Amino acid sequence: MKQTIHTVSYEVSQVLSQVNEGEAESFSKAIQHASRIFIAGEGRSGLMGKAFAMRLMHGGYQVFVIGETITPNIEKDDLLVVISGSGSTNSLSHYAVSAKEAGAEVALVTTNAQSKIAEVSDQLLVVPAATKKRRLEEPETIQPLGNQFDQSVHLLLDSIIIYTLEQTNEASYEEMTSRHANLE
Repeated sequence: MKQTIHTVSYEVSQVLSQVNEGEAESFSKAIQHASRIFIAGEGRSGLMGKAFAMRLMHGGYQVFVIGETITPNIEKDDLLVVISGSGSTNSLSHYAVSAKEAGAEVALVTTNAQSKIAEVSDQLLVVPAATKKRRLEEPETIQPLGNQFDQSVHLLLDSIIIYTLEQTNEASYEEMTSRHANLE
């Protein structure tokens, strides 16, 4: 068991060490400059997106998850963050095109910088992890499906939020705690 835990954590560490720092900083700036932030993802990428949305809310950002009944229309000066390992999920591609047509900025978190969604995105954050597609350029992993991508995305996006909040000095621990759900 310990060896499996070590291998998984090592794999994720290797992925995160290869993330382009410039892309991560650019992504942070896009968050800072957005009027509102919208998050889209399918399956486990969608779950990582919801975790990201929650952390952004704790940080004081106005954030919405695509597909929820209270999500408003996207507009100019908003940011759509799409999380897609393949970068080619049809529904997510449609959201990206619609967001661009509305004048919003689109940021894609993906393994595939040459994907359909990447073509319409303003920002790319490439996570060089394995997905369920197992393309030749993806690293080897002991993990099934897109586990390595999902885990790496979760930690990377949490790191970007921490970095962003440090840069802006806008949310103290106490402020973030005050925004935490109290209907538990």
